[in-house]
Amino acid sequence: MKINNRNIGKEYPPYIIAEMSANHNGSIENAKKIILSAKNSGADAVKIQTYKPDTITLDSNSEDFIVSDGGLWDGRTLFDLYQEAHMPWDWHKPLFNYASEVGIDIFSSPFDKTAVDLLEDLNTPAYKIASFEIIDLPLIKYVASTKKPMIISTGMANKEEIYEALETARNSGCDEIALLHCVSSYPANPSDYNLKTIADMQKTFKVNVGISDHTIENTTAITSLAFGSCIVEKHFTLDRLGGGPDDSFSLEPNELKDLCKNSNIAWKAIGSVNYNLKEAEVPNIKFRRSLYFIKDIKKGMVIKESDVASVRPGYGIPPKNFSLIIGKKVTVDVFKNTAVKFSDIHES
Repeated sequence: MKINNRNIGKEYPPYIIAEMSANHNGSIENAKKIILSAKNSGADAVKIQTYKPDTITLDSNSEDFIVSDGGLWDGRTLFDLYQEAHMPWDWHKPLFNYASEVGIDIFSSPFDKTAVDLLEDLNTPAYKIASFEIIDLPLIKYVASTKKPMIISTGMANKEEIYEALETARNSGCDEIALLHCVSSYPANPSDYNLKTIADMQKTFKVNVGISDHTIENTTAITSLAFGSCIVEKHFTLDRLGGGPDDSFSLEPNELKDLCKNSNIAWKAIGSVNYNLKEAEVPNIKFRRSLYFIKDIKKGMVIKESDVASVRPGYGIPPKNFSLIIGKKVTVDVFKNTAVKFSDIHES
């Protein structure tokens, strides 16, 4: 899978996405600062969201449209929440241009066909399907028809729903698809992530898998790499106390910088299966144990157990040969504290 010219997969460094979401807090200048900060922190991409309140919900005060989960947005109507959180459409072009100037990928989550059309006009390099939209198969079909890479979050989705989303995308022309393991809770509890699911998703769905991490720390995201995660998405803000709808569960610049740095360290450390001597180990071979004479022995005398010891350094023969040389005769005079060598011992 590629986004722009960046290869994405387990064999490549993790692709880090800074999710801006509503953290622009109504200011295009703030949005630009987030883009620049994400770039300076080491992220590969900034992701935004493309919708209008009336393309994602209805303007209603009825019970169905009021958040009542006791969480961050409790008591607000969906229309009011999305009115505050949405990014004005006329910001998209200047933000895409600005991201290009500073050298960071930018793409978006569309929430209806008109959003896809806008993003196509901007030549977006990829699309992200949000967890809440994974069951909107007509939307996935329309996005897939662009033939752009698609990342699909799987929060709340069961296996059947994930299969349906993948089948719809593939049958509609999308060949490059990645899934993000996700817990749709804000913030999320690390214990809910069950990171072993990532490896199972790779095996089951035969696609690249990453993580959309809503915890308020980096441990979960970095640990996911050990299970095969190749994409890491985290909400990002300039100030967690900024007061916006998503600020409180987002990373701040220093935290994103740590995530990018430590994710790359973790990816390098995971590496591949390798039982061979490492280049960095070569200088230390000489400090391994080997067999040394601990007494002077005259030529022709028989070697006894009390004549030899397994010690460091490693200039003698390996200790596994200890029993092999006991009872053999030395062919030369040997001296205390010298390495045992096969050339100094009779073969029989």
